[in-house]
Amino acid sequence: MSLRGGRVAPGYMWEVKVGTILGRRWDAIPSRSWHKAILSNRLERVEIKSFQLPGSVPRMVVHSLRLQDLIEEIRGAKTQAQEREVIQKECAQIRASFRDGDPLQRHRQLAKLLYVHMLGYPAHFGQMECLKLIASPRFTDKRVGYLGAMLLLDERHDSHLLITNSIKNDLSQGNQPVQGLALCTLSTMGSAEMCRDLAPEVEKLLLQPSPYVRKKAILTAVHMIRKDPELSGIFLPPCTKLLRERHHGIQLGTVTLITELCERNPAALRHFRKVVPQLVQILRTLVTTGYSTEHSISGVSDPFLQVQILRLLRILGRNHEESSETMNDLLAQVATNTDTSRNAGNAVLLETVLTIMAIHSAAGLRVLAVNILGCFLLNNDKNIRYVALTSLLQLVQSDHSAVQRHRSTVVECLQETDASLSRRALELSLALVNSSNVRAMMQELQAFLESCPPDLRADCASGILLAAERFAPSKRWHIDTILHVLTTAGAHVRDDAVANLTQLIGEAEELHTYSVRRLYSALAEDISQQPLVQVAAWCIGEYGDLLLEGNCEETEPFQVEEEDVLALLEKVLQSHMSLPATRGYAITALMKLSTRLRGDNNRIRQVVSIYGSCVDLELQQRAVEYNTLFQKYDHMRAAILEKMPLVERGDPHVKEGGKEKQMEAQPLEVTAPAPTEPQATKLLDLLDLLGDTSEPLSSGHAQHLPPQTPSPGEALIHLLDLPCTPPPPAPIPSVRVFEREGLQLDLSFMRPLETPALLLVTATTTNSSKEDVTHFVCQAAVPKSFQLQLQAPSGNTIPAQGGLPITQVFRILNPNQAPLRLKLRLTYNHSGQPVQEIFEVDNLPVETWQ
Repeated sequence: MSLRGGRVAPGYMWEVKVGTILGRRWDAIPSRSWHKAILSNRLERVEIKSFQLPGSVPRMVVHSLRLQDLIEEIRGAKTQAQEREVIQKECAQIRASFRDGDPLQRHRQLAKLLYVHMLGYPAHFGQMECLKLIASPRFTDKRVGYLGAMLLLDERHDSHLLITNSIKNDLSQGNQPVQGLALCTLSTMGSAEMCRDLAPEVEKLLLQPSPYVRKKAILTAVHMIRKDPELSGIFLPPCTKLLRERHHGIQLGTVTLITELCERNPAALRHFRKVVPQLVQILRTLVTTGYSTEHSISGVSDPFLQVQILRLLRILGRNHEESSETMNDLLAQVATNTDTSRNAGNAVLLETVLTIMAIHSAAGLRVLAVNILGCFLLNNDKNIRYVALTSLLQLVQSDHSAVQRHRSTVVECLQETDASLSRRALELSLALVNSSNVRAMMQELQAFLESCPPDLRADCASGILLAAERFAPSKRWHIDTILHVLTTAGAHVRDDAVANLTQLIGEAEELHTYSVRRLYSALAEDISQQPLVQVAAWCIGEYGDLLLEGNCEETEPFQVEEEDVLALLEKVLQSHMSLPATRGYAITALMKLSTRLRGDNNRIRQVVSIYGSCVDLELQQRAVEYNTLFQKYDHMRAAILEKMPLVERGDPHVKEGGKEKQMEAQPLEVTAPAPTEPQATKLLDLLDLLGDTSEPLSSGHAQHLPPQTPSPGEALIHLLDLPCTPPPPAPIPSVRVFEREGLQLDLSFMRPLETPALLLVTATTTNSSKEDVTHFVCQAAVPKSFQLQLQAPSGNTIPAQGGLPITQVFRILNPNQAPLRLKLRLTYNHSGQPVQEIFEVDNLPVETWQ
């Protein structure tokens, strides 16, 4: 029987008899390594007996490894299974030792258990042993016990409250190492309840003569303020005294504590604005002379303390004119005298720039701050360039003209190989576009669109389209820009790009010939870009006659035949790359060409009849309707397939001011044109387009309708013979449905007058935190009685501290006018951690569904 395979009844000791071990007795083996060699190679026979000592409690003596030996054995395991076997065996021995209650071995066993916990294995059974070691009077036990409490206990376990009394006793005694252990544990895993109970003891330690204890007490106070901001009043008086200390650790901790107090308590913010001159003096001393050379890094005197003081000054000077005036001269001194050849100096300069931009600083000082960021863009370090782009993106709204001076450098950053740098440069370049530089910036952005990585094409294309719509110098330039985007990255544009371009072309009557010829040429070269194909098919169907009339002065001359146009549309219909929506555009274009071409329509009829049995239901329905037009209502085909009239934009926010001016400039029409009889007949025929009715409508039905009694207001309108327009609906209030760690999601609503059952919901997501939110995805769900369509968002990255928000439109159809309920799921990355939030929104305004 081997040693590992032997089984002994509990409560008995082992007696090992060795046959022949090189002529030596068992107790004469010289060393442990020699012992292992003998056991592995020369052991002839091992017998195990169990016996009970007379008068003793039955027990089992188990051989336990030291921590160093356990680490060596775990590292020596060749497979994961061997490692688990070693750890399971040692954990069983640790449990047995805990049950025996040997106080001399408890801290050694817990140390091994903590190492097992660091490897990711369960170690929860050691929590109570931590409490026992903390209560022990021995320092060796307390050291391991407090370490175990920091690793094994947290706020989710009620057992962490059991050490409150032990920590209180240790804080009250004068042993500095023990006080340091207790403070470290409290600042690591102390809950709000523990902080409230132990705040008086920590306050007393803030004024202890020992710098070692005071430094740890200050850091513990910072943790307490974060857990319970109501404790701010306890730590306000000692901070002023601690700020006069010359000790580096105490001063750094005090500034950190004051920063936390000012961020979480408005009263503390007003209180500490009185110490701004003292903070300015400390920072000036650091910049000119320095406290000690041991805290200097790369020639910069104590950069950690400088950065922390600058952050505190930024908080104290925000929205306060007097404090800002006090620190202006110092900020200029720091910005001009700090060495930029090392990272430590760059860190100080960055905090100086952020402080200058946050307070009421002079205009020249703000220009100096932007120029510093411009110098950062020329740095060879990618991290510094990224920080500069992020900072400039935050400043572009407030200091647009100053940032514009570095536009060429920002555009050069578009060619960076690092994806994060090119994305930040793209966002900043789009933010720099205005009416004066739109042509030059669009050329650079379009060149970048052709070579940018696939994950940036959607953002780049969307940004170009939005900027072109906002700052277009002319309609032709706007059309050319959109066409270039559709040709280059048509698969990555937003869903509304097709509708926007068709609306733009329809409004520009003088550019119809130019647009249709440009789109025809682009479609003949490439039919893979689906948005481009859809716009080209629509334009050819509407203005196909202009395509065949002749050359356009603004385009290269080329002759187009009818057969070429029909063959191109048939190619689109037969292509495997065409989406069902694209085929619908193409078959409608063919149908409209039947009234615009002068040749025979037999070819168009054959193509349309083929799709009458198509698998796609939408395409089949269109083909059946068009066949019905050819067969039964051919005399109405020309009137039905006329050119589409101009449709006003559905977005009320676009050019609202221009519409108001136009309404004011137009004179009131005194008479309204009455509909003619042929138009009424055509309307009745259209109602009977898809089949015969048993009782056809006639004009006699309308004569027996009861007369309507006009209201006084309507009578006055009829008296003046003015058109009666309903008043605009009241705006629907917006709702904030989500807020966490600086990320806010607001919903705004709009119901079109022509479709009352349709609700347009715009989800706007903003980020006021200090870290960017990346990979943001918003998904929505509605009950089965609703119909939901999610449009593409404007991006997936929300810059920190009020950068450009992300907008996304939900189209919700509510035919039954039922109360609206939404279920949203948000997934994103924040501060390097993935986050997923699922919640239901049921507090929407009644105007959204009534």
